[in-house]
Amino acid sequence: MTRSPLAAVASSAAVLVAASALAAVQVNAVTAAPSAAPVAPSAAPAEELLTGFEQRDGASWTTLPEERSFLRDLDAASERVAVSRIGRTGEGRAIQLITVGDPAPHSRAEIADGSAILYICSQHGDEPSGREACLQLARDLASDTSTSTARFLQRSTVLFIPTANPDGRAADTRENADGVDVNRDHLALATPEGRAMARTFNRYQPDLVHDLHEYGPTPDVYDRQLIHLWPRNRNVDTGVYEHSVELNEDYVAAQVKAAGYSTGIYGIWYDEDGEPIAQVAGDGDERILRNNTGLRHAAGILVEANSDPTTPGEAADESALNRRRVETQLIAASASIDFVRENRAALATSTAQARERAVQDGATGGGVLAFDGADNELPSPSAIDTTPPCAYRLSSAQFSEVQRTLRLHRIDSTREGGDRVVSMAQASSTMIPMLLDERGLHNLVAGTPVDC
Repeated sequence: MTRSPLAAVASSAAVLVAASALAAVQVNAVTAAPSAAPVAPSAAPAEELLTGFEQRDGASWTTLPEERSFLRDLDAASERVAVSRIGRTGEGRAIQLITVGDPAPHSRAEIADGSAILYICSQHGDEPSGREACLQLARDLASDTSTSTARFLQRSTVLFIPTANPDGRAADTRENADGVDVNRDHLALATPEGRAMARTFNRYQPDLVHDLHEYGPTPDVYDRQLIHLWPRNRNVDTGVYEHSVELNEDYVAAQVKAAGYSTGIYGIWYDEDGEPIAQVAGDGDERILRNNTGLRHAAGILVEANSDPTTPGEAADESALNRRRVETQLIAASASIDFVRENRAALATSTAQARERAVQDGATGGGVLAFDGADNELPSPSAIDTTPPCAYRLSSAQFSEVQRTLRLHRIDSTREGGDRVVSMAQASSTMIPMLLDERGLHNLVAGTPVDC
């Protein structure tokens, strides 16, 4: 099979479709925990490396051993790429990170001009198309020789966690090996997968997080080929929120439509005229990566590819269905790169200012806290705090219970007698009440608010 040249990074969705139409997608291969003997890296240049999915033209998904070989070979083939292990799952599988830059940086301090994008791929193990798109896009970024891509990678770093839930991918299950939905663990960070993602966020402080999923449609009312959504939590900084909406609507949705695919907003059912008739998902839940990203002061997007056939050709040929699933993911992922390329300075400024405002408001009790609701749903009156506390006091037992989670969220505390005091005057103040206030829908402990 001959793979088409890179198009995703050159900014044209139409070119991307032509490129990725020849690139294959994935179907259904599950693998056991890694046990294969080491194999020497391939000497092939990066542009000649193919995923298992591409080799089989979408007839089956890239296996976990194939992914490991692909990443090893890509790391060896390109100075733009560094592959590292960021954690291990409950069953011992490696959670890997692909770092792409020109050259590949290894920390936030090495990111030129401080701009980074993080792609979180296949948190749900039975949603494989995002994983395939991430592997292909990482390869294409590494191998593209155009001036525009070289300039982009000198100014921005692109990070991929290609398989965020390896145990779930091996078992073809939504949850991890312990039966936990990893995408409901970005607040408590109780899973090894959630902790690995949090550590990566802390290390690189991305300005944008792109979360790749799939969904099963409801015929006639909820069956677009790719749907998307921004952080809806009402505590997300205004500047970050506005960038997220712009990314979703003016870049991702626009490019998906331009490529000839149908798109809409995640969780919204539409009538035959395209008018919204119901919202069935997509609230402000702070445990979900889409919202948690915004609370951590990064622009965010959730994308979900339709996993069912949407044309007669897809119904007749599962490989064609799989290729479309990956292709729409690639278009959306490329659109996020276009957004950062065209808005890099403004986005970096907004995320930095959001962190600064969080510190300032936390020190003075400024701002308003909302413990439920969303951007399209007013909070209940009892869930609104117009005079937020300046700190939370925890007993030693409470602190012991949440110490690891606070550390992973980069939330500091000080000793006062036998207690711990968590000041709101820190960048993570948007997360603190969600964790420590009894009004939090998913709080871990009920700390004592300290007035300003």
